[in-house]
Amino acid sequence: MLDIQTQLFEAQDVRFGPIDHETHPEIESKWTHDTEFMRLLDLKPARPLSPAMVKKQYEAVEKEMDEDKNLFYFTIRAREDDRLIGKALVEWIDWTNGNGYIRLGIGSADDRRKGYGSQALSMLLRYAFGELNLYRVTAVVPAYNEGAIRLFQKFGFMEEVRRRKALNRDGEIWDLLSFGLLNAEWRDQFQAKG
Repeated sequence: MLDIQTQLFEAQDVRFGPIDHETHPEIESKWTHDTEFMRLLDLKPARPLSPAMVKKQYEAVEKEMDEDKNLFYFTIRAREDDRLIGKALVEWIDWTNGNGYIRLGIGSADDRRKGYGSQALSMLLRYAFGELNLYRVTAVVPAYNEGAIRLFQKFGFMEEVRRRKALNRDGEIWDLLSFGLLNAEWRDQFQAKG
């Protein structure tokens, strides 16, 4: 059984928050100019975005959250100064079968490899399984994203599908991996830790 006193949107060093239309477009625009970030987060072709384009994306995200009810988008903020450091999503939710996809990324290279992603993933899973009551979640990761693969494996995700040579990046063809985690597997881990 989940402890309802557990803070849903806060971890040791990070917290989830809503989009800030004034300050976030400028910050996220900078991330889109970082090829490494774009290659790690997204499977679509990378392209730099202006703050105005990012703001337009935010408006589309908020509209989809309100209308379709199958996307939950969180900003990841550093607790020490409340600055935007990343984003986390539960998306493409199939409510009939209790399935959803998750995605997260830490924007600035200076903020990566500090444990923020682990804390954000822990909160995202608590939200997906504890709040949305999903049965399972899936994360799709390119084979070159070794950090994400290790992170998902650390949280008990199992490699379920390997689409061979499914992603073309900079003249090299990579496998695309789907990792899955069941609610029951997460609960077993959550109860063992807590």
